[in-house]
Amino acid sequence: MSTTSISNKQLIKRIFHLLKPYKTRLAIAMLSMVMVSAFGSAQAYLIKPLIDKIFINKDTFMLNMLPLVLILVFLLKGVFYYLYSSILDITGQSIIKNLRNDIFAHIHALPISFFHKTPTGELISRVINDATLIQNAVSRALIGILKDLFQVIGLLGVVFYLNWQMAAISLIFLPLAIIPVVNFGKKFRQLSTNNQKTVAGVSNILHETITGHRVVKAFGMEKYESRRFAVMVEKLFAIISKDIRINSLQHPIMELFGGIGIAAVIWYGGHQVIAGQSTPGTFLSFMTALIMIYDPIKGVSNINSPLQQGLAAATRVFDLLDIKPEIEDRPGAETMPPFQSEIEFRRVNFGYTPDTMVLKDINLTVRAGEILAIVGSSGAGKTTLVNLIPRFFEVSSGAILIDGRDLREVSQKSLRHQLAIVSQQTILFNDTVRNNIAYGDLERSEEEIVAAARAANALDFIEELPQGFDSVIGESGARLSGGQQQRLSIARALLKNAPILILDEATSSLDTESEHEVQTALENLMKNRTTFVIAHRLSTIRNADRIVVIQDGSIVEEGKHEELLAHSGTYKGLHDMQFRHS
Repeated sequence: MSTTSISNKQLIKRIFHLLKPYKTRLAIAMLSMVMVSAFGSAQAYLIKPLIDKIFINKDTFMLNMLPLVLILVFLLKGVFYYLYSSILDITGQSIIKNLRNDIFAHIHALPISFFHKTPTGELISRVINDATLIQNAVSRALIGILKDLFQVIGLLGVVFYLNWQMAAISLIFLPLAIIPVVNFGKKFRQLSTNNQKTVAGVSNILHETITGHRVVKAFGMEKYESRRFAVMVEKLFAIISKDIRINSLQHPIMELFGGIGIAAVIWYGGHQVIAGQSTPGTFLSFMTALIMIYDPIKGVSNINSPLQQGLAAATRVFDLLDIKPEIEDRPGAETMPPFQSEIEFRRVNFGYTPDTMVLKDINLTVRAGEILAIVGSSGAGKTTLVNLIPRFFEVSSGAILIDGRDLREVSQKSLRHQLAIVSQQTILFNDTVRNNIAYGDLERSEEEIVAAARAANALDFIEELPQGFDSVIGESGARLSGGQQQRLSIARALLKNAPILILDEATSSLDTESEHEVQTALENLMKNRTTFVIAHRLSTIRNADRIVVIQDGSIVEEGKHEELLAHSGTYKGLHDMQFRHS
């Protein structure tokens, strides 16, 4: 998948744009964070009266009051902690929910050519894994950074108020503690990018081998696929292990810098207490606040890795969202009126790349109600031709018109509403028989669904299923035979009741018995419809109103079955090849 370069500034800006709808919630969370930091700073400051007033001056009033003040501080800190933590976590989850929905909708807005170029496993990884990493960055890293920032600001106020000289000494070592965070952050970003690419590779192998399990078993390739999977998992393990080692290293380095700073303060502050220039309470309160300052700075090391992972994941997700659909409705695209008279291909050329044309100068008019068969050798361009009608691909030049209206001038939704497709590769969903038949309009009545099943010669086997129409048929209809799957697909097309029908090799993968049952269902489906039939078996199209023969992307012959046989051209050659041994 091609990617674009997104700078860190643009990346952060786009992530914060995702937060914009939740600005009121975030304001409440920010205020709660400030209060948590304030009460945390108060806890550190209360060490001073604890030591000086109670233990040194023996102040009974302070002894009675201070525990109550501490309880109140801890209570209020807990309340505000709950507020900001729950708000930010739920906000993070909401953002990822919206982002996953946006990715899913965007993927389905992209043309079929995109899916030809992009592995399914990679798309699954973007929706599931990358979005989860962004969630961790938003919910965990963002919360951690903001919370720690407010805590550091509050505690710095305490230490400067208590003793600005010691505070200045301690601040000399704070930048040293931040250096590992910056340096390790670059490594985490690169490792995370490699990690996510490798996870996509693992997902892709998993998807391919599970969906192709029959081929894997038939060719005895279980060990080969296991080795291939193990190599990818080992690569992923190596990346994760390196990430763990770096993550484990930065913490002790930061501990060391923090320890040096604290040791310097102890030395200087201890001398001040001994010399009578500071009280023990001030010193212990200062030390408490200083240790509390170093804790959030050290905590950055724990959130550095998920933050960099989230930024790398966001880059991949935004790269996907930035891919512009090649086929879009024009501004002001009209709703296509019901089909009435004819479909015209006018000097149509098409190529998957600009320098290679798959279809060349196609001129063809199909009348309403006509059954048009399209034949030709493999790779001639038959399927490509019919894929231009629903605008799965856009013509490179020329135009396709329905009732004189260019397809590019109407909305894709209204165009596809008037089309039904039954292909060789039957696409069914892991859902009930009922929902598979009613796919596209789940509000259809039970009577309509049953009628469509009956017309598709599917009612008998459906009623024999354990739960009838409520039976779940498995992924891609795995619990049904090929013929049964195809008849459900035909029932779905019947229920849609679209005026234009495309049959793409609809019976080529079936045995003779199944083909007979499906062919009868197809005849019911084709009644009173304008039908494009792509057929490998010429025996199935003898009764077509017209046959066009495509060779090397061009229409070379056109006519009825008998006329084309008498012509002794390409069609007769294809016919003789198929029936030579019959």
